[in-house]
Formats: sequence, structure tokens, C-alpha cells
Amino acid sequence: MAAAEYHNQKPEKLPPSIYIIGAQSTGKTTLVTALGEYFAQNVELEGSISQPHQVKEVARGVLLQHQFSASDITSSKTRALELQRLIIQAQAAAEGALQDGWYIADRSALDAVAYARQYVGEAEARRLREATVWQEIEDKMRTGVVVLCEPGGEWLMDDGVRLMPRDQAEWFALHSHFRVLLAECGIPYVVLPCSVSLLRQRVEFVLQVWKQKKQMQELH
Repeated sequence: MAAAEYHNQKPEKLPPSIYIIGAQSTGKTTLVTALGEYFAQNVELEGSISQPHQVKEVARGVLLQHQFSASDITSSKTRALELQRLIIQAQAAAEGALQDGWYIADRSALDAVAYARQYVGEAEARRLREATVWQEIEDKMRTGVVVLCEPGGEWLMDDGVRLMPRDQAEWFALHSHFRVLLAECGIPYVVLPCSVSLLRQRVEFVLQVWKQKKQMQELH
């Protein structure tokens, strides 16, 4: 007996992607890894049609591939701006390669603009948003779940690669740039407070926001 063939069946919607963004040393990579582990173990429980991909350490890869150092960000505005431009391109390419799936992103292209705004200048950062890929970047972030990690926890650690802030004021200034940019771009987001310090609690915080967004998308 031939199998039944369905016609005009609507394709299942992909779950919203998750962007974990923010200043350096705010626990982003650790949180992304933990979220990936959660979904690997509970994908059916969450009603997902597939496990999420992970987009991790794009900026670190650009630093190594193009032989930049973290000190370039503060010592040369020209180098700093070029670095952020390359990061935006690499982030867009990494996300674009996952059109048929959803993902958890460690940072976003907006992170590069925030760094440019702090270490190069507002006008230069604005020009980064004129890139041909930027509108698509914004659209993806608006339909995803954007979680901005707040500085102030115990994660500030020099790994020899990332740029370290000179003091708490610089750390929080960068965080403020994120908030301003998200508002300017009209991208909804939630702040993950640094007071939520246990990894299990941080995962639960993100999952709650993700589930709410997923339910809203399923209703439309």
C-alpha cells in the first residue's frame, strides 16, 4: 500500500536562535556551552525539530587568522576598525551557513560594533552598520533571543587573547554601548544580571526567555 502523500503542509518553524552577547569576560562562552549540552540532552523535551548548532569564538578565529592581537584594539584605531569589520563579515558568514537550522551564538556582529564604538569612535561604528550584510544581521537578531550578559561577576580573567578592560569603569562603559546599540537598532533583548552567578541558574534564565519567544512565534 502506498504511503499517504501530504499536500500544502506548512513547514515546521525553526525555533528562535539564541544570541549570548556582551562585554568580555561575562561568562558568554561557558553559558553557550552549557546551553548546547542542555539541548543535546533534552531536545525532544523542548519540542525542537533539531538540535541547535553553536556559533562560537568567531572573533578569536579572526584574530588568529589575520594575525591581530588584542592590543591592536587600543593601540591603532585603523587596525581596530579593520578587525571589527572582519569580525562582522565572519559572524555573518557563520550564521549564513546555518540557514536550514537554528543556533546558539557566542557573541554577535553587534558586539563588533560596540567595540568599535568604544575604542574607535561613534561615527566609525555607525559606518560599520552600513555594510551590505547588516540589515540581514539585524533581522535575524530581532527574530531571535538576545541575552546581554552584565559585567560585574567573577569572570574577568586574562586568557592572553581577549582584550582586558583597564578597570571596572571601562568594562561597564562597553556594556552601556551594547544597550545603546540594541536600542538604536530596535532589537529586543534581556539583560542577564551578574547576580545570577550559578551556571544552572543562568541556563534556566535563558531557557525561560527562549521558551516564551518560541511560544509567541508558534502563535503567529
